[in-house]
Amino acid sequence: MRTTHTKLAAALLCALATGNVLAQAAAQPQAQAPAAAAPAAAPAAPAAKANGGFLPPAASSAKVIDSVYVVVNDEVITKREVDNRVNEITHRLQAQQAQLPAPDDLRRQVVEAMITERAQLQLAKEMGVRVSDTELDRAIGRIAENQKMSVQDMRNAMEKEGMTFPQFREQIRNEIMMQRLIDHEVDSKIQVSEAEIDTYQAAEKAAAAERVEMDISQIVVRTPENASPEQIAARKARADEVARQLRTGADFAKMAATYSDSPDALKGGVIGWRDPDRLPQLIATELRKLKPGQVTPVLRTNFGFLILKLSAERKQEAQQQADQAVIQQTHARHILLKVTPTMTADEAKKKLADLKAKIDAKQISFEDAARQNSQDGSASKGGDLGWLAPGDALPEFENPMNALKVGEVSDVIQTPFGFHLIQVIERKSEDVSKEKERAMARQVLTDRKRQEALEDWSRQVRDRAYVEFREEQ
Repeated sequence: MRTTHTKLAAALLCALATGNVLAQAAAQPQAQAPAAAAPAAAPAAPAAKANGGFLPPAASSAKVIDSVYVVVNDEVITKREVDNRVNEITHRLQAQQAQLPAPDDLRRQVVEAMITERAQLQLAKEMGVRVSDTELDRAIGRIAENQKMSVQDMRNAMEKEGMTFPQFREQIRNEIMMQRLIDHEVDSKIQVSEAEIDTYQAAEKAAAAERVEMDISQIVVRTPENASPEQIAARKARADEVARQLRTGADFAKMAATYSDSPDALKGGVIGWRDPDRLPQLIATELRKLKPGQVTPVLRTNFGFLILKLSAERKQEAQQQADQAVIQQTHARHILLKVTPTMTADEAKKKLADLKAKIDAKQISFEDAARQNSQDGSASKGGDLGWLAPGDALPEFENPMNALKVGEVSDVIQTPFGFHLIQVIERKSEDVSKEKERAMARQVLTDRKRQEALEDWSRQVRDRAYVEFREEQ
């Protein structure tokens, strides 16, 4: 159940765009559908020069429906796509009463974000990353459920706001593809050794200062991969100029929106609340030198130059003491039946009720019933789910399980996965404080490495892409 629950949560996170790159996509929505699918309200582009526009389908009477704005490898981003994205972000910033950057700077940020997105999606397709319509439908269903509405209600609300449902579907498909790509290209390659955990824990115990969280913003001036000394000098000069203006009182958010090369630039460079221990060491060290409202000097990083602002600090909540880390674990097994086109909910419930009666009457063992009927990976193990700690299973499963005595079989219960019978095999209490502390240390170190790795990988994908601008920027 732990594995299944985790996968469900991960799928929902993918669909809701809560990963690092997906958070960038959320700040700057995915590119709209090709021009032929653009909303009818969008103005038609003027006739384009040769090789600068798309010919419409033969049945259309129009001559040119859009023009090529930028070529990314073997695909194009159209002027209409850029215009739509600029309009969306402008409306969002205005709704948030945020200060808008100059139109040219806003457009440059939007185009750069779209180029990066397109290059990453192309890489995902080249590597065979696919999202089937069935997977997509499930993800959209979970989004609707999370919003406490039906898919049709969500679709109606979306169309009222000017987004077509096919556009939304493709955005979600792209987000899931990108998350799977990041899982393969970045997350799966991050390793944290036991020695690193030991070192981290020793440093934690030696730290005398109170633990704090920091509300931070950033301005990033990137350098290309394999940049020449002249390119590095030019980018350093740009960062120094930004720092100079900040020292003379320039607004950080406006400077970020104008000069930053990071996808969060359009949000004023806001990163939000972060535990400094989860940040790269260089950044954490510099931030700890600041008082709220102050900014760092220009910092050299592996992706360029960086200026950070500490907006505020707050104390972290005290961590649970080690002597409070004794938990009850349950060794359980289950039988799962899913609702399918060939099995209704009522049929699944009736079948499980019949199985429970046979198990209670000793006509069949729980293990054999699970092997013959359960519709998940635990079937081959007689439904055995292993040891479950609090939070490993969904509440709809965990609460009935906790109410059972050892050896007792539950009534039919329902979760988002289907209908279940549960049997508790045994229980134990265990002090997991040391294990929990090491798991937390591993997660902190993983987050720290992931942020650096993700930034570096995104830059490499962007720099490897062939990019040709067809219109003046």
